[in-house]
Amino acid sequence: MAFIMLTISINAQTTALSSNSTNDYIPSAENLKAREAFANDKLGIFIHWGLYSMFAQGEWYMQNRAIPHEEYSKAARAFYPIHFNADDWVDAIKDSGAGYICLTSRHHEGFSLWDTKESDYNIMNTPFKRDIIKELADACHKQNVRLHLYYSHLDWGREDYPMGRTGHGCKDSTKADWPHYYKFMNNQLTELLTNYGSIGAIWFDGWWDHDQDSIPFDWQLPQQYALIHRLQPACLIGNNHHMEINPGEDIQIFERDLPGENTAGFVDRAANVSTSAPLETCQTMNGMWGYRIVDQNYKSVKELIHLLVKTSGKGANLLLNIGPQPSGELPATALDRLKGMGAWMREFGETIKGTTAGDIKEQNWGATTRKGNTLYVHILNRDSIEGNTLPLPLRQKAKSVKEYKGAKLKFKSTKDGVQITLGTKRDDIIDYIIEIEQ
Repeated sequence: MAFIMLTISINAQTTALSSNSTNDYIPSAENLKAREAFANDKLGIFIHWGLYSMFAQGEWYMQNRAIPHEEYSKAARAFYPIHFNADDWVDAIKDSGAGYICLTSRHHEGFSLWDTKESDYNIMNTPFKRDIIKELADACHKQNVRLHLYYSHLDWGREDYPMGRTGHGCKDSTKADWPHYYKFMNNQLTELLTNYGSIGAIWFDGWWDHDQDSIPFDWQLPQQYALIHRLQPACLIGNNHHMEINPGEDIQIFERDLPGENTAGFVDRAANVSTSAPLETCQTMNGMWGYRIVDQNYKSVKELIHLLVKTSGKGANLLLNIGPQPSGELPATALDRLKGMGAWMREFGETIKGTTAGDIKEQNWGATTRKGNTLYVHILNRDSIEGNTLPLPLRQKAKSVKEYKGAKLKFKSTKDGVQITLGTKRDDIIDYIIEIEQ
């Protein structure tokens, strides 16, 4: 993930992407079906896990301390996550209402969590000697939870990767060999898409490492994307480049922001949201992506549900992150949050899953979602509504208005839409939902 603030040069990026613009990508029927299933999920769980968990300082520890690769990589000799249990992970995540898991198969540190033949720097050359990707893939397939795989385009340890803005002090920058590194990546991607069954998506990260090059860097994305779609046509491709999607990409990603927002500073053109691909925003459950022992600033269940509702109200998925401990366990607080979200999703998930963005853009009081002829009005901040009446600008007339799974509400049609008399205010309600049939 992009842990540091990025300063983006639009002109340079536009030029750098020009080589991709000629790729006339037409999604396959399987891909379009997978996009629809993905968009219906609304909630996924991100897992940032690697050697960095052992240092308990977050996923950018190697870069932030400029640790030489030859020293950092020695941590693999002691990596033994004895309590890792893929079935337990998937049980807890599925119970939260999430439809998919996205695991960092290989983060910027370069360590691979599977039995790759392309590098000795992998999980099989640790005392653990178990293929984590295989175990998680098997558990996901068994429980009908889709597995997405994060894959880093950059590498702080491999000398063949051309040095970008990051990785300085971690390796020798004079031995860059892009063709060799590009082949290495594609060989690894081939392994992941050949040996582990159906993979729901490849989630790329690191494009921004070369966003300030004086000569625009060519990542050769069209060829790489074509390889992925050839191996698994239904596999979706996302790239965390903080721009609009490129040809060959199936998901538009937003980091720490809802679509159309720019609070994190990662994108200059935040308002340019794709209408041709599903949307996903990734966010941390606490502060960091990877495990950091002092980071206990977890969002409450209420805050996480509000984030999910607001994301769904913009027609996007929420990819919510957890950083497992070096033991292989998901932190107890994270499990508690998953449990709380699951309880809410079992009761109210119908108003989120399988919906599209609502007719009314996000308001101070909340957001809306739509499913067919039903509009769900999610009131997250009742105090922002004056009095006990909520006016809504609707194009279609309301046939009936009621509290979700509750009593009918009085309403009056107006020239601008509808005016609803709200029910009794209760402070213990996380999301006061109104169901409007049109």
